[in-house]
Amino acid sequence: MTASALSFRLAVLFVIAGMAMGIGMAMSQDHSIMPAHAHLNLLGWVSLFLFGIYYERRPALDASRLAKIQVAIWSIGTVVLTIAVAALHLGYMAFDPVAAIASLTVLAAMVMFAYFVFRPSRYLNPTPTGRLTPAE
Repeated sequence: MTASALSFRLAVLFVIAGMAMGIGMAMSQDHSIMPAHAHLNLLGWVSLFLFGIYYERRPALDASRLAKIQVAIWSIGTVVLTIAVAALHLGYMAFDPVAAIASLTVLAAMVMFAYFVFRPSRYLNPTPTGRLTPAE
């Protein structure tokens, strides 16, 4: 599976979970975990979908193991951060260090992605002549 396919599939799962969370808050009329809902939708749906588009446009990077690892780290961090933010807003202050670690995990995944964006020449596509051209 490519990094883009993984990103798109996870993004859809995250948006379904985010929508279900929103519907649950509306039904209960308790919006105390709205910040967790927002984190899940932004990090899980929007960011992952944008990663998928970026990776899909760079086939050599899309097929790389490192890009898939970046998507996996981002996704794990997103899940843990969403749970921790929800717990914090429900009054469970013991989740503060969990939120901090998850935030750093998501940051690490973004730094990996930034490396790909600022160093695209590392991911070159060979042409039929054997010459290398930028993946962009």
